[in-house]
Amino acid sequence: MQRLIEGVHKFRVEAFGRYRDLFHKLAHEGQHPQTLFITCADSRVLAELITQSQPGELFVVKNVGNIVPPASATGRTNSTSAAIEFAVEVLGVHDIVVCGHSQCGAMGALMRGGVDGALLPHFSRWLELAAPVRDVVNTLYFHLSAEAERQRAAEEENVLFALGNLLTYPCFQARLADQQLNLHGWFYRIGTGELFAYDPVGGQFQPLLPPAETKPA
Repeated sequence: MQRLIEGVHKFRVEAFGRYRDLFHKLAHEGQHPQTLFITCADSRVLAELITQSQPGELFVVKNVGNIVPPASATGRTNSTSAAIEFAVEVLGVHDIVVCGHSQCGAMGALMRGGVDGALLPHFSRWLELAAPVRDVVNTLYFHLSAEAERQRAAEEENVLFALGNLLTYPCFQARLADQQLNLHGWFYRIGTGELFAYDPVGGQFQPLLPPAETKPA
């Protein structure tokens, strides 16, 4: 905790000054992000760092496993669905990115059959929203025997599952019909810093940047 407090002090003394005018503008004019960025709560996945975005540019939603519930998901509260509606209807974002990542603990737990519902009741119910991902992997990737390979397949399929669920929201359907909204599926490799984007034509994730641009000169 002391390290966090020291970080806050450093931000106020050093970093805030570099963004003073920007924060002043954002405070008076409000936020107008162009992109809703849905990613995992994993501490190694930082949307603003990965994309080098400035304050006010991304509306970031982080949850365990970057899961997007379908619009029909039941429950008294659903913060992810609430954020989706707010970003689309109120903020009017133009792009939605769902970014999965390697070594995802949630997808690993999903492929191992879930978690102890008595010990982790909320996590267990949340994870089961992505049960169709496990079914897809067991059906289409039955030839993969290594646990790491099956988990990677689940991590990528979970991004596609999220994109499909986004299409169930009425606010998305209306904006897509008007061609005012674009959906993007990304996958981030923690160990290398590489980003891959799903290509619906080729049916696979391709490097977001050409090879020459992913390596330092």
